[in-house]
Amino acid sequence: MTEMLSIKLIVNGIVVNKLVDPRQHLTDFLRSDLGLTGSHIGCEHGVCGACSVRVNGRVVRGCLMLASQSDGAEIETIEGLVESGDLNELMTEFVARNALQCGFCTPGILLTAAEIVAEDRCFSRQEIRNELSGNICRCTGYQAIIDAIEMVLIENMKKK
Repeated sequence: MTEMLSIKLIVNGIVVNKLVDPRQHLTDFLRSDLGLTGSHIGCEHGVCGACSVRVNGRVVRGCLMLASQSDGAEIETIEGLVESGDLNELMTEFVARNALQCGFCTPGILLTAAEIVAEDRCFSRQEIRNELSGNICRCTGYQAIIDAIEMVLIENMKKK
């Protein structure tokens, strides 16, 4: 029998104390133990980006990180960012441009897009595409996704 490890972390602003299997991935922990199902299990190799979450403010692949490695960390999931309103502009633009279809990849793409927008600089379309390269979408072809992110960047520059 595997000995469980005790972890303490902050998830979407809430302190969480849990026992975890030392081999349990962060995304599995968030989905199974905390009921936060916005991050998806896709390839389990860190290639598709469906498992993306923020750890201490940076987007990481939850399938490549063990839950035990998150001890002491601050985790933000798509659920937390939606509730906080941090993604309102991006979500509005995604809907306006039909930049989502099946929705499986959307949470990971939105987290990556939020990281792009947070850099507070103008990205070229190619730079946006490069930043999104770790997020695979099999439905949209990326054009509408890039359009939506670009529009948020343009609107943010206008506000300055």
